[in-house]
Amino acid sequence: MLYPTATNWLNAPRKQVMLFGMSGLGKTYLANLLREGGGWFHYSIDYRIGTRYMGEYIADNFKREAMKVPLLRELLLTDSVYISSNITFDNLAPLSTYLGKPGDPAKGGLPFDEYMTRQDQHRAAEIAALADTPHFIARAKALYGYPHFICDTGGSICEVINPYDPDDALMSALRPHVLPVWIKGSDAHTAELIRRFDRAPKPMYYQPEFLHAAWADYQRETGHAPEKIDPDAFVRWTYARALAHRAPRYAAMAQNWGITLSAEEVTRIRTPGDFDTLIAAKLPD
Repeated sequence: MLYPTATNWLNAPRKQVMLFGMSGLGKTYLANLLREGGGWFHYSIDYRIGTRYMGEYIADNFKREAMKVPLLRELLLTDSVYISSNITFDNLAPLSTYLGKPGDPAKGGLPFDEYMTRQDQHRAAEIAALADTPHFIARAKALYGYPHFICDTGGSICEVINPYDPDDALMSALRPHVLPVWIKGSDAHTAELIRRFDRAPKPMYYQPEFLHAAWADYQRETGHAPEKIDPDAFVRWTYARALAHRAPRYAAMAQNWGITLSAEEVTRIRTPGDFDTLIAAKLPD
């Protein structure tokens, strides 16, 4: 572990952490708080995915739709307009829109094979963005002079590594550079995340084996043919199962490589000093 004791952590001239857990439990809240408090560089994995590794896919998808409109087609073919996404730390809609949802095309669904192609693209992009973490740690210090670094990961990190293998290659590359910190939700948090998702279902990345099984199970349960499946209904049905699937994977990550903060504890953090104190409390004396 990068900081084996509380004293190591508190006395460290450079604090470097990697937050992981389900979206909606406080990862980005903490990252924004530390960044705004000064001295912390915020590296967002989802932002890196959407700009560096999937930006071209996203922009091409926009252009593909624009080419269906005669006026825009003419302007695009003459390089008269420029189309790109405007992803920010707080607005990742272009990335989630590109990932899409499988099912009935009349309801905005994608054919399952195309959906899986985009899922595979995201997997490769997420692995690459995570692998870039040491580079950004060095860059944040050398270029901008930030002494501290926080990596804000996507909820699917536990899907692109093997959390049960202490020698997982990607985590082995990251562990000398960051302290992994799991933000763990309670049963009440899980229920609230499901309610929130039901109100506004959004595309997500899932492990291929999990997704294939969910797709087959949903067809058996509903009796719907793939092209008749309501995309929103499918992702709502899948989300609760994804939470149950990911919980033990996050726990294994924390056990093998890091520490755990509860979501309730995170809500009580108001300053970078509060964060330092809470991390220290989770490390051996």
